[in-house]
Amino acid sequence: MKAARERGVRAPLIEAELWKDEIRALSRELGLPTWDKPSFACLSSRFQYGDHITPEKLRQVDAAETFIRSLGFRQFRVRHHDRLARLEIDRDEIAKLWDGELRDRVVKGLREVGYIYVALDLAGFQSGSANLLLNLKSKANGG
Repeated sequence: MKAARERGVRAPLIEAELWKDEIRALSRELGLPTWDKPSFACLSSRFQYGDHITPEKLRQVDAAETFIRSLGFRQFRVRHHDRLARLEIDRDEIAKLWDGELRDRVVKGLREVGYIYVALDLAGFQSGSANLLLNLKSKANGG
């Protein structure tokens, strides 16, 4: 938000003092199909701190997440680690991947968008998981 303000980016809904719950309620009243869509953070949050983010990498992550969403998963992230896609899926849905056919489709689909290796994060979906590294570095430095 700070970077956006520094660049002069406006946020009309914030300016109108409309917050997530109100926006969802208004969307539902208006019959919008996205009223209960899970919130998704900016695609740049799929990268580790310090990684150089390019339009190509953003398109790759977007294609990967579009594919995973098409399989019926709702709460997940595809974390980009160069040639590796680290898949974080809500713990309630991880068991679906033990189905060999679905697992094979996930691997094939993520390879088709440019990943070579596909890993499942056993911790499941974690909003802000990139911050885990920051916490480890802080502890290592005595913080």
